[in-house]
Amino acid sequence: MFRQRRMILIALVMLMICALPGLASASLLDTIQQRGKLIVGIQTSAPPASMVNERGEIVGFEVDLAKMIARKLGVAVEFKQLTDATRIPMIQQGAVDIVIATMTHTRERDKVVDFSITYFVTGQRILVPVDSTIETIEDLAGKRVGTARGSTSEQNILAAQPNAIILTYDDAATAFVALQRGAVDAISTDESMLLSLRADARNPQDWKVVGPYFSTEPFGIAMPQNESPLRDAVNFALMEAWESGEFQEIYNTWYGPGTKYELPLSFEIEIWP
Repeated sequence: MFRQRRMILIALVMLMICALPGLASASLLDTIQQRGKLIVGIQTSAPPASMVNERGEIVGFEVDLAKMIARKLGVAVEFKQLTDATRIPMIQQGAVDIVIATMTHTRERDKVVDFSITYFVTGQRILVPVDSTIETIEDLAGKRVGTARGSTSEQNILAAQPNAIILTYDDAATAFVALQRGAVDAISTDESMLLSLRADARNPQDWKVVGPYFSTEPFGIAMPQNESPLRDAVNFALMEAWESGEFQEIYNTWYGPGTKYELPLSFEIEIWP
Protein backbone atom coordinates (compact mmCIF):
# COMPACT_ATOMS: atom_id res chain seq x y z
CA MET A 1 0.00 0.00 0.00
CA PHE A 2 2.78 2.44 0.91
CA ARG A 3 4.58 1.71 -2.37
CA GLN A 4 1.37 2.28 -4.31
CA ARG A 5 0.73 5.64 -2.62
CA ARG A 6 4.33 6.62 -3.25
CA MET A 7 3.98 5.85 -6.95
CA ILE A 8 0.77 7.87 -7.17
CA LEU A 9 2.46 10.81 -5.42
CA ILE A 10 5.41 10.67 -7.81
CA ALA A 11 3.02 10.58 -10.78
CA LEU A 12 1.15 13.65 -9.51
CA VAL A 13 4.42 15.55 -8.99
CA MET A 14 5.53 14.67 -12.53
CA LEU A 15 2.23 15.89 -13.93
CA MET A 16 2.64 19.20 -12.10
CA ILE A 17 6.20 19.59 -13.36
CA CYS A 18 5.09 18.91 -16.93
CA ALA A 19 2.33 21.52 -16.58
CA LEU A 20 4.64 24.25 -15.28
CA PRO A 21 6.22 25.22 -18.63
CA GLY A 22 2.78 25.76 -20.11
CA LEU A 23 1.73 27.87 -17.15
CA ALA A 24 4.93 29.87 -17.25
CA SER A 25 4.57 30.61 -20.96
CA ALA A 26 1.01 31.95 -20.66
CA SER A 27 1.19 35.65 -21.42
CA LEU A 28 -1.26 38.39 -20.49
CA LEU A 29 -2.25 38.54 -24.15
CA ASP A 30 -3.14 34.82 -23.97
CA THR A 31 -5.20 35.50 -20.85
CA ILE A 32 -7.03 38.39 -22.52
CA GLN A 33 -7.87 36.32 -25.58
CA GLN A 34 -8.99 33.32 -23.51
CA ARG A 35 -11.11 35.65 -21.37
CA GLY A 36 -12.52 37.28 -24.49
CA LYS A 37 -12.24 40.74 -22.98
CA LEU A 38 -9.68 43.56 -22.71
CA ILE A 39 -9.96 45.42 -19.39
CA VAL A 40 -8.99 49.06 -19.89
CA GLY A 41 -8.30 51.66 -17.20
CA ILE A 42 -9.57 55.06 -18.28
CA GLN A 43 -10.47 58.45 -16.87
CA THR A 44 -13.85 60.06 -17.36
CA SER A 45 -12.82 63.61 -16.51
CA ALA A 46 -10.59 64.38 -19.48
CA PRO A 47 -12.78 65.46 -22.41
CA PRO A 48 -12.60 64.78 -25.23
CA ALA A 49 -10.04 62.03 -24.49
CA SER A 50 -12.59 60.35 -22.22
CA MET A 51 -15.80 61.49 -20.58
CA VAL A 52 -19.35 60.47 -19.72
CA ASN A 53 -21.98 61.77 -22.14
CA GLU A 54 -25.54 62.81 -21.36
CA ARG A 55 -26.72 59.19 -21.77
CA GLY A 56 -24.24 57.97 -19.15
CA GLU A 57 -21.94 56.37 -21.74
CA ILE A 58 -18.14 56.55 -21.56
CA VAL A 59 -17.01 58.14 -24.82
CA GLY A 60 -14.01 59.98 -26.26
CA PHE A 61 -10.84 59.77 -28.31
CA GLU A 62 -9.07 57.34 -25.96
CA VAL A 63 -12.26 55.30 -25.59
CA ASP A 64 -12.43 54.84 -29.36
CA LEU A 65 -8.75 53.92 -29.50
CA ALA A 66 -9.30 51.28 -26.82
CA LYS A 67 -12.27 49.87 -28.74
CA MET A 68 -10.17 49.77 -31.91
CA ILE A 69 -7.37 47.87 -30.14
CA ALA A 70 -9.83 45.39 -28.62
CA ARG A 71 -11.40 44.81 -32.01
CA LYS A 72 -8.01 44.08 -33.57
CA LEU A 73 -7.32 41.63 -30.72
CA GLY A 74 -10.63 39.97 -31.44
CA VAL A 75 -12.09 40.59 -27.98
CA ALA A 76 -14.67 42.75 -26.22
CA VAL A 77 -13.68 45.70 -24.06
CA GLU A 78 -14.50 46.63 -20.47
CA PHE A 79 -13.68 50.02 -18.96
CA LYS A 80 -12.68 50.70 -15.37
CA GLN A 81 -12.49 54.26 -14.11
CA LEU A 82 -9.36 55.54 -12.39
CA THR A 83 -7.53 58.74 -11.46
CA ASP A 84 -4.04 60.02 -12.23
CA ALA A 85 -2.80 58.69 -8.89
CA THR A 86 -4.28 55.19 -9.33
CA ARG A 87 -3.18 54.49 -12.91
CA ILE A 88 0.04 52.64 -12.07
CA PRO A 89 -1.26 50.87 -8.93
CA MET A 90 -4.20 49.43 -10.89
CA ILE A 91 -1.79 48.00 -13.47
CA GLN A 92 0.48 46.55 -10.80
CA GLN A 93 -2.46 45.02 -8.93
CA GLY A 94 -3.76 43.37 -12.09
CA ALA A 95 -7.06 45.27 -11.91
CA VAL A 96 -6.68 46.35 -15.55
CA ASP A 97 -4.80 45.02 -18.57
CA ILE A 98 -3.87 48.41 -20.03
CA VAL A 99 -4.31 52.06 -19.11
CA ILE A 100 -5.07 54.68 -21.72
CA ALA A 101 -5.61 57.86 -19.72
CA THR A 102 -3.63 60.89 -20.96
CA MET A 103 -0.57 59.27 -19.36
CA THR A 104 2.81 60.76 -20.21
CA HIS A 105 5.51 58.20 -20.95
CA THR A 106 8.45 59.08 -18.69
CA ARG A 107 11.68 57.27 -17.84
CA GLU A 108 10.68 57.09 -14.20
CA ARG A 109 7.32 55.49 -14.96
CA ASP A 110 8.99 53.12 -17.40
CA LYS A 111 10.84 51.59 -14.45
CA VAL A 112 7.59 50.12 -13.10
CA VAL A 113 5.27 49.73 -16.12
CA ASP A 114 5.72 49.34 -19.87
CA PHE A 115 4.38 51.68 -22.55
CA SER A 116 3.23 51.49 -26.11
CA ILE A 117 4.55 53.79 -28.80
CA THR A 118 3.35 57.39 -28.46
CA TYR A 119 -0.23 57.96 -29.62
CA PHE A 120 -0.63 61.65 -28.70
CA VAL A 121 1.78 64.54 -28.20
CA THR A 122 1.00 67.76 -26.38
CA GLY A 123 2.74 70.17 -23.98
CA GLN A 124 2.02 71.80 -20.66
CA ARG A 125 0.59 75.33 -20.44
CA ILE A 126 -1.41 77.45 -17.98
CA LEU A 127 -5.12 78.28 -17.62
CA VAL A 128 -6.12 81.50 -15.85
CA PRO A 129 -9.04 83.97 -15.67
CA VAL A 130 -9.14 86.26 -18.70
CA ASP A 131 -8.21 89.29 -16.57
CA SER A 132 -5.22 87.60 -14.91
CA THR A 133 -1.75 89.13 -15.26
CA ILE A 134 -0.19 85.65 -15.38
CA GLU A 135 1.23 85.04 -18.85
CA THR A 136 4.14 82.62 -18.47
CA ILE A 137 5.57 80.02 -16.09
CA GLU A 138 7.80 82.73 -14.62
CA ASP A 139 4.69 84.58 -13.40
CA LEU A 140 3.68 81.62 -11.22
CA ALA A 141 6.31 82.46 -8.57
CA GLY A 142 4.45 82.82 -5.27
CA LYS A 143 1.14 81.93 -6.93
CA ARG A 144 -1.20 79.08 -6.00
CA VAL A 145 -1.29 76.61 -8.86
CA GLY A 146 -3.73 73.72 -9.09
CA THR A 147 -2.93 70.48 -10.86
CA ALA A 148 -3.71 66.75 -10.79
CA ARG A 149 -2.23 64.69 -7.97
CA GLY A 150 0.25 62.07 -9.14
CA SER A 151 0.66 63.60 -12.59
CA THR A 152 3.75 64.75 -14.46
CA SER A 153 2.17 68.21 -14.47
CA GLU A 154 2.90 68.59 -10.76
CA GLN A 155 6.56 67.69 -11.30
CA ASN A 156 6.90 69.91 -14.36
CA ILE A 157 5.60 72.99 -12.57
CA LEU A 158 8.03 72.60 -9.70
CA ALA A 159 10.93 71.97 -12.09
CA ALA A 160 10.11 75.06 -14.16
CA GLN A 161 8.99 77.31 -11.29
CA PRO A 162 10.13 76.05 -7.85
CA ASN A 163 8.60 79.10 -6.16
CA ALA A 164 5.05 78.19 -7.17
CA ILE A 165 2.67 77.01 -4.45
CA ILE A 166 1.31 73.69 -5.66
CA LEU A 167 -2.18 72.50 -4.65
CA THR A 168 -3.13 69.06 -5.94
CA TYR A 169 -6.52 67.62 -6.77
CA ASP A 170 -7.89 64.27 -7.97
CA ASP A 171 -7.87 65.46 -11.57
CA ALA A 172 -7.60 68.57 -13.74
CA ALA A 173 -11.38 69.05 -13.79
CA THR A 174 -11.44 69.32 -9.99
CA ALA A 175 -8.51 71.73 -10.13
CA PHE A 176 -10.50 73.88 -12.55
CA VAL A 177 -13.40 73.99 -10.08
CA ALA A 178 -10.90 75.27 -7.50
CA LEU A 179 -9.80 77.97 -9.97
CA GLN A 180 -13.41 79.01 -10.56
CA ARG A 181 -13.90 79.35 -6.80
CA GLY A 182 -10.72 81.38 -6.37
CA ALA A 183 -8.90 78.72 -4.36
CA VAL A 184 -5.98 78.85 -6.81
CA ASP A 185 -4.62 81.56 -9.10
CA ALA A 186 -4.00 79.24 -12.06
CA ILE A 187 -4.09 75.62 -13.09
CA SER A 188 -1.60 73.82 -15.28
CA THR A 189 -1.64 70.59 -17.24
CA ASP A 190 -1.30 69.56 -20.87
CA GLU A 191 -2.68 72.00 -23.44
CA SER A 192 -5.31 69.62 -24.83
CA MET A 193 -6.87 69.26 -21.38
CA LEU A 194 -6.82 73.00 -20.69
CA LEU A 195 -8.49 73.76 -24.02
CA SER A 196 -11.21 71.21 -23.29
CA LEU A 197 -11.81 72.61 -19.79
CA ARG A 198 -12.20 76.09 -21.24
CA ALA A 199 -14.50 74.82 -24.01
CA ASP A 200 -16.77 73.11 -21.44
CA ALA A 201 -16.88 76.08 -19.05
CA ARG A 202 -20.18 77.89 -18.58
CA ASN A 203 -18.57 81.05 -20.00
CA PRO A 204 -15.50 80.02 -22.04
CA GLN A 205 -14.66 83.66 -22.75
CA ASP A 206 -13.89 84.14 -19.04
CA TRP A 207 -10.78 81.95 -19.30
CA LYS A 208 -7.56 81.93 -21.32
CA VAL A 209 -4.74 79.47 -21.94
CA VAL A 210 -1.42 81.28 -21.75
CA GLY A 211 2.32 80.84 -22.16
CA PRO A 212 4.45 78.66 -24.41
CA TYR A 213 4.93 74.96 -23.72
CA PHE A 214 7.26 74.35 -20.79
CA SER A 215 7.21 70.57 -21.22
CA THR A 216 6.62 67.95 -23.85
CA GLU A 217 3.99 65.33 -23.03
CA PRO A 218 4.13 62.13 -25.14
CA PHE A 219 1.15 59.96 -24.16
CA GLY A 220 1.55 56.18 -24.18
CA ILE A 221 -0.66 53.23 -23.34
CA ALA A 222 0.61 51.70 -20.10
CA MET A 223 0.61 47.98 -19.25
CA PRO A 224 2.43 45.52 -16.98
CA GLN A 225 6.15 45.04 -17.48
CA ASN A 226 7.58 42.11 -19.41
CA GLU A 227 4.44 41.46 -21.45
CA SER A 228 5.99 41.74 -24.92
CA PRO A 229 3.18 39.93 -26.79
CA LEU A 230 0.59 42.40 -25.48
CA ARG A 231 2.85 45.42 -26.05
CA ASP A 232 3.52 44.29 -29.63
CA ALA A 233 -0.17 43.70 -30.29
CA VAL A 234 -1.06 47.19 -29.02
CA ASN A 235 1.75 48.78 -31.04
CA PHE A 236 0.78 46.93 -34.20
CA ALA A 237 -2.85 47.97 -33.73
CA LEU A 238 -1.83 51.64 -33.45
CA MET A 239 0.46 51.44 -36.48
CA GLU A 240 -2.11 49.62 -38.61
CA ALA A 241 -4.76 52.20 -37.66
CA TRP A 242 -2.44 55.03 -38.67
CA GLU A 243 -1.56 53.43 -42.01
CA SER A 244 -5.21 52.70 -42.83
CA GLY A 245 -6.36 56.19 -41.85
CA GLU A 246 -8.57 54.87 -39.03
CA PHE A 247 -6.47 56.64 -36.40
CA GLN A 248 -6.90 59.99 -38.17
CA GLU A 249 -10.66 59.39 -38.45
CA ILE A 250 -10.90 58.73 -34.72
CA TYR A 251 -8.78 61.81 -33.97
CA ASN A 252 -10.85 64.08 -36.19
CA THR A 253 -14.07 62.85 -34.61
CA TRP A 254 -12.99 64.50 -31.36
CA TYR A 255 -10.34 67.08 -32.27
CA GLY A 256 -10.94 67.77 -35.95
CA PRO A 257 -12.01 70.98 -37.72
CA GLY A 258 -15.33 72.33 -36.51
CA THR A 259 -15.42 70.20 -33.36
CA LYS A 260 -15.88 71.68 -29.90
CA TYR A 261 -12.34 70.67 -28.93
CA GLU A 262 -10.59 71.49 -32.20
CA LEU A 263 -6.85 70.79 -32.04
CA PRO A 264 -4.98 70.26 -35.33
CA LEU A 265 -3.18 66.93 -35.66
CA SER A 266 0.48 67.97 -35.45
CA PHE A 267 2.21 64.65 -34.78
CA GLU A 268 2.64 61.28 -36.46
CA ILE A 269 2.51 57.74 -35.10
CA GLU A 270 5.86 55.93 -35.19
CA ILE A 271 5.78 53.34 -37.96
CA TRP A 272 8.20 50.43 -37.92
CA PRO A 273 9.49 48.89 -41.19
